[in-house]
Amino acid sequence: MTGRTSKRPSRASEKGGIKKQYLKSKSMCKVTFKLPKEAAPDARTVNIVGDFNRWNREETPMKRLKNGDFTVTLELETGKEYKFKYLIDDVRWENDWHADRYQPNVYGTDDSVVIV
Repeated sequence: MTGRTSKRPSRASEKGGIKKQYLKSKSMCKVTFKLPKEAAPDARTVNIVGDFNRWNREETPMKRLKNGDFTVTLELETGKEYKFKYLIDDVRWENDWHADRYQPNVYGTDDSVVIV
């Protein structure tokens, strides 16, 4: 991975974050990821990249909402931790401001972690 990355915002955001909805019928969890427009105010595209898509930079684009936030919902297997980042305009990496935790990576930065 190349490009800049940031770990935490300079100010908190109430609009972003991760919402988890556990499914009763199977060992899956619907996880909605939201990157607030404050994290990428001029972004044209945002993709979520992580363990769940084998760090494929193009596989999981996020939808831009009318208010400028980006969102995507994924079904993830429960009982696991998934490392991930947001890729903004294919050049800048951003962590989720509300991740369950952060884990150092081999590039000298941190990855966001969601636990389901």
